[in-house]
Amino acid sequence: MKIIGVIPARYASTRFPGKPLADICGKPMIWWVYQQVKKVKELNEVYVATDDIKIRSELEKYQIPVVMTRDNHPDHISRVHEVSDIKKADMYVCINGDEPLIDPVSIATVIENAKAKKTPAYYGAFRYLTDPAETIDPAKIKVLTTEDGRLIYISRTPIPYPKNSLLFKYKKYVGIECYHKETLDFFVTHPMGKVEKIEDIDHLRFIENQYPLYFTEVQSESISVDTPKDLEKVRKIISERKN
Repeated sequence: MKIIGVIPARYASTRFPGKPLADICGKPMIWWVYQQVKKVKELNEVYVATDDIKIRSELEKYQIPVVMTRDNHPDHISRVHEVSDIKKADMYVCINGDEPLIDPVSIATVIENAKAKKTPAYYGAFRYLTDPAETIDPAKIKVLTTEDGRLIYISRTPIPYPKNSLLFKYKKYVGIECYHKETLDFFVTHPMGKVEKIEDIDHLRFIENQYPLYFTEVQSESISVDTPKDLEKVRKIISERKN
């Protein structure tokens, strides 16, 4: 089975322009993500998918493989779909380009879960939240699953609402996603739904069309760099690890 890792990297982020090239201890953030991803032995190839010449030029300095994609993709899944039209494989693993602390073991765990189930579906990852600030932060996406990991709902608000009990832990989406080609094709051939437009979460397109999504728990300490404050946290952690 051929499995390709894809790291989408967009320069023109509305909340954090130029984020993939943000400096972390002398290297751009996307460099740190790639270093983690390439450690995953289950991946035959790893590419950064970008539409920006500045990102490509920076990556070429470090001899990181790049696939140039269109500049009009509305979301990262569509960008991965374009890569799937260019690079043929049995499975595509999308790793968010803003998680420089992503754990290679976590990526491998999601891949193994996807390989075990075999059927075309979306396979993702979650970790349990321990920081109350993350729980209420709308930039940190929360997931609600059944006992066997099938996604019930995904939201920017804490779900479920703790009306009758506080004896549970919230689950946070982690930026690891496994796709079969059929799953990517399904996404781009279905229009954005009403709930997806409201929440601004791409994965809701699958839910609104009753397409199966499965999430696996990972023991991850990864931090999504959504804001400059998040970047400072990551810089501190990586600096401490280096020293």
